[in-house]
Amino acid sequence: MQRITIENVSENTYKVTVQADSKTEHTVTVRPEYVQQLTLGKASVETLLQKSFEFLLAREPNTSILRNFDLSLITRYFADYERTISQKF
Repeated sequence: MQRITIENVSENTYKVTVQADSKTEHTVTVRPEYVQQLTLGKASVETLLQKSFEFLLAREPNTSILRNFDLSLITRYFADYERTISQKF
């Protein structure tokens, strides 16, 4: 089982740590308007990041997740990301 911890490091930037077989750290930027678009204001950035990493981890190991990225980049790799995540809120 993976454990995901999220820490706000600066405006719109978060450190996401995934503890699985290997521990990985990811720096993720998230624009407020993207959070609004995906959650319709129903969830915090941290909740969106949690659900987004759960989405990624269901599809690939934490060691395959980019170390630095903007959250909107996920949809380039997984076309169903925005639709799937939006349904969770």
